[in-house]
Amino acid sequence: MKRFNLKYLVALIVSVSLLGACSDDDSNSSSGEGNAKMSLRMVDNPGDYKEVNVDIERIVIKYTGEENEVEINNVNAGVYDLLELTGGASVMLTEEEEIPAGIISQIRLILGEDNTIVVDGETSNLDTPSAQQSGLKLQLNQTLESDVTYEYLLDFDVEKSIVAKGNGGYSLKPVIRIEALAETGFISGTILPITTPTLITATNGENEISTYSNLNGNFELSGVPAGTYTITLEPEVGLGFEIETITDVEVENGETTTLGEINFE
Repeated sequence: MKRFNLKYLVALIVSVSLLGACSDDDSNSSSGEGNAKMSLRMVDNPGDYKEVNVDIERIVIKYTGEENEVEINNVNAGVYDLLELTGGASVMLTEEEEIPAGIISQIRLILGEDNTIVVDGETSNLDTPSAQQSGLKLQLNQTLESDVTYEYLLDFDVEKSIVAKGNGGYSLKPVIRIEALAETGFISGTILPITTPTLITATNGENEISTYSNLNGNFELSGVPAGTYTITLEPEVGLGFEIETITDVEVENGETTTLGEINFE
């Protein structure tokens, strides 16, 4: 299995036209008429680990009310360190894959065996119960209409997804936020000095979305539902910088709210 070093991956920022998915058909048919197109982009909500490596092999789409499933043909399979998918970095798991239109109930990520976690310099196997067979199940319940392109953001919450076991091992019980990108916005900015690793969190009482600034001080919060947010910027402990708070940050669907340069000096 190929292993990807995402530290050298340019952030994949893509513009996709996504229309609201509604259906006047009350049946549970998965196929309907025609095909839709789907793209899946993955990012990470940061956690307190050195590495969390997830081996993604296949992606399966399950339709409501039917036994049959559709497997995505063109998957960017590989082992991904989720903790490198911050600061605006992302990875495209599949891009504009043509699948039958209809009502989708689940997206399933089928994992391989090369799942590991690095804690305090030690690498351990990451137990993924049933993920090699039935997959990590993401509930969607969305109607895909024919001739429409849909792009979804899969946001792993590493901190909530890793469970320490009594025997010293770790298991993956994923907490993954899934959002339609055209129904969300972005928040971006730059931290100065760039040597200050900073945790950026947006909250509004309903949503909490986090990322870290990258090596150049840049950050981007992706898949942020429209609304008014409070942004907390928390520099790494021990650097002597105070936590900064920015209030009343407005986010609109399909738009990027830029906070500009934020200087801690």
